[in-house]
Amino acid sequence: MEAAAPRTEPATARAGQTGTADAILDAALAETLAHGIRRTSIADIARRSGVSRQTIYRYWPDAQSVFASLVTREVIAQIPADAADPGPASSLDGLVAVLVDAADRVRRLEIVDRLRETDPELFARYILGRLGTSQRHVHAALAAHVRRGQTAGTVREGDADQRAAMLLLVLQSAVQSAPLVAEWLDEDGWRRELSGAVRGMLQRSDAGSP
Repeated sequence: MEAAAPRTEPATARAGQTGTADAILDAALAETLAHGIRRTSIADIARRSGVSRQTIYRYWPDAQSVFASLVTREVIAQIPADAADPGPASSLDGLVAVLVDAADRVRRLEIVDRLRETDPELFARYILGRLGTSQRHVHAALAAHVRRGQTAGTVREGDADQRAAMLLLVLQSAVQSAPLVAEWLDEDGWRRELSGAVRGMLQRSDAGSP
């Protein structure tokens, strides 16, 4: 007697679930931008998304989990392309540009500004206070880019995971603290100085000046 084949969920059903989850997160984003996290409830998200609260609870246990997933989604969307595709990051100049562009996109995210303005404690929790999914995803992408650069001879040797961890700290700090130094660094200056810092961390000692 043959063993029963494992039960799999139809692709259409999986796509529908993903679509529902995205619609819920889209609603959470709209409510957060309008009112801030503290003033946004599951009921608010359900009303805007057009689904029931029970449907939201099928995906997340509480509102804080929804917001954590939302921040993760928005940040991960700005991460550089998969290191398996060289693209513009195949040279040191290209890699620096890719990383600084990604940091700039995160800096400009509406939800980052909104959290910073209305919910600074929660902003610190989601962005700085814990090693969450978004940080782990960013670190993995950075480490992959570092390894590829080392293989190509454009990035200095060393432990790629450690180098990626320091890159994560520098980039995250530059994004989080950018408003504090706006008096001295305008947008062009911010990009220029961050590019110099990232280049200094990655450039081989025998590469000479750019």
